[in-house]
Amino acid sequence: MPEPATSVDWNTLGGYALWLGGALLLGLLVHLVLRRLARRFGRRESTRARVAQAVILPLAFALPLLVVSGAVQAVPMDGRHLLLWNHVLRVALFACVTWALLRVVGAVEASILRRNPMEIADNLHARRIHTQTRVLGRVTQGAIILLGASLALMTFPAVRQVGATLLASAGLAGLVAGIAARPVFGNLIAGLQIALAQPIRLDDVVIVEGEWGRVEEITGTYVVVRIWDERRMVVPLAWFIENPFENWTRRSAQMLGTAFLWLDYRTPMDEVRAELERICRSDPRWDGRVCIAQVTETDRHAMQVRLLVSARDSGAAFDLRCAVRERMIDFLASRHPHALPRLRAQVEGDAGADRPRQASRPEIPDSPHAEDGSASQAGPARSAA
Repeated sequence: MPEPATSVDWNTLGGYALWLGGALLLGLLVHLVLRRLARRFGRRESTRARVAQAVILPLAFALPLLVVSGAVQAVPMDGRHLLLWNHVLRVALFACVTWALLRVVGAVEASILRRNPMEIADNLHARRIHTQTRVLGRVTQGAIILLGASLALMTFPAVRQVGATLLASAGLAGLVAGIAARPVFGNLIAGLQIALAQPIRLDDVVIVEGEWGRVEEITGTYVVVRIWDERRMVVPLAWFIENPFENWTRRSAQMLGTAFLWLDYRTPMDEVRAELERICRSDPRWDGRVCIAQVTETDRHAMQVRLLVSARDSGAAFDLRCAVRERMIDFLASRHPHALPRLRAQVEGDAGADRPRQASRPEIPDSPHAEDGSASQAGPARSAA
């Protein structure tokens, strides 16, 4: 009795070793060849080379799995174990195919982004391409992962049974699933709308909830806005479709900036305009388009002068506004001090009625450095007393 058992064991082991060993050696050889090809393609910068490099690495695992899957069919094993191994290899192949598709999308996206750099002065077209590529790439990768996971899960009998049950009650299940997945699909559709219509793009200057910032990142579900003080505002994609907001770089990054000054009526406006033009010409942030000084409002005490200048983008416009305001005030203070606003008042009253009150005040010595006029007013009061 022991001898036939020993003979059967050797035959079984020989069958396993013959088929599985040959399959493993062949798969290892294919793996090494593909890895060497991947390193060779990695030195090239073309799109085809990037796609080939992205596909080769998953194939280096998928092809050996195919060889092993064929060898398992020839191995003498019972039906239950054969089904188990076939199921494991099938799920692994689904994972390799999903991995390969994700790498292909990533390689195409990286190649497009590399050919459209944003580190240039006029990067409006590049920002449009970057936004479309990134958003569509994220959406495509998400769809690939969802499809691959669904196919892999459907290979399990229990999951197929649950799917059949859900299909049998499609009305209620569809309603519940639609309500539960509304935010997810809402952001997915919003992402497609943003990629195609492009109300915002990467590096756009936007005003969101009263905050000034730049679009730093666009993902499949939210947008990251970098606020001017280095804070980050995370906004859902659907918000940009459902709510109004300001986009300062929709068509062009050029901006107009204003600086308002309240000046006296005796201000020489011709000299103010000449000085504003001189300030703009000496500042590299001015783009040469607009340089205007206008009286936009008046009241009983002063007039409002608007200094309107232009710059290449919003950041330069803000800095130019500050510089124009500061240098114009310095110019008026040094050349035309009478142009700065002042409050005029005329006091009328009975001097005799004020004598007892003025006489009761303590003596205050005159001071040449008095700034509020109290010393100059005290002198006449004492002489009158």
